Amino acid sequence: MSLSRNPARTESPHARSVVIDGVTLRLALPDASQQEWIGQREILKQLLACWLVVDPRDLPLAPRLTGPPGIGKTTLAMAAARAREQAIFITQCTADTRPEDLIVTPVLAESGSIAYHASPLVSAMVTGGVCVLDEGNRMNEKSWASLAPLLDHRRYVESIVAGIAIPAAADFRVCVTMNEDESTYEVPDYILSRLQPSLALGFPRRDDEMAILKYHLPFAEEELLAMTVEFLQRAHELRLSFSPRDGISVLRYAIKRMAQDPNHPIGRDSAWRESLFRVLGEEALDLENLAKRKRNALGGQHSPMGLGDLFFDPDDPLHPDRGDEFDDE
Repeated sequence: MSLSRNPARTESPHARSVVIDGVTLRLALPDASQQEWIGQREILKQLLACWLVVDPRDLPLAPRLTGPPGIGKTTLAMAAARAREQAIFITQCTADTRPEDLIVTPVLAESGSIAYHASPLVSAMVTGGVCVLDEGNRMNEKSWASLAPLLDHRRYVESIVAGIAIPAAADFRVCVTMNEDESTYEVPDYILSRLQPSLALGFPRRDDEMAILKYHLPFAEEELLAMTVEFLQRAHELRLSFSPRDGISVLRYAIKRMAQDPNHPIGRDSAWRESLFRVLGEEALDLENLAKRKRNALGGQHSPMGLGDLFFDPDDPLHPDRGDEFDDE
């Protein structure tokens, strides 16, 4: 394999493509969704700092964004890419993700020839975009190993399938999101040493959480919004993992149930409580009891501790759960 630092590119009105060492790669399209990042401005600044290059000899970092599911890690990365005015590509990592899924996949064309499709990651690399490796700790070690040269000073990947080495453009940036739950794999240390620093997202404060729900559901009644925010804030206090995404789902279903039969409408409280049960399960109806059971399962600890609790006092403005304290906007 040869490493071409200046791959020739060709464009067509139907599909973008790039030629590297005589091999044509069909590029993936960037993500076109628009999501606003609300609150926690400090964590956004920290991510943007990771991607700065302060000297010709400097390199951008490849941080990992950690936190429970549904807290907005991918949205944060999208907001950072938008702030840098770069296209964003998202690769969804799973236990079945193979190295070729991450780099180049061969596809049988109608003519019977082999066409090579670049992954979102490679598409970001060659176009100078941003790539999010979403839920990276669901991926196996073999797939991570294929990315090792990309995540250090070498900044390239090798495609065994296409027989080429693919360098990253100078503007290419990458980050990895990682959920904190039981359904993930342990990422090898030699990969974690490349995915630095680790940026932990905390749950939003009350005003921010209300703004998030209003952004996604501007048609929701104030009473329903208030009930949902109160539930989520109490869950955060008890260190339970219910997230803004959960709140959005609860609200959506409650609103639909209330609107389903105008002739026999369901009351607001009944619809919201039913939605809480259907979306989050019976245990969500009694947060205090749920928190007590979780504490007992952890051997009597007062509450589950996050990584930030090991290094910061609860009132420390640098604690991940107090990420807005330094916001000067």
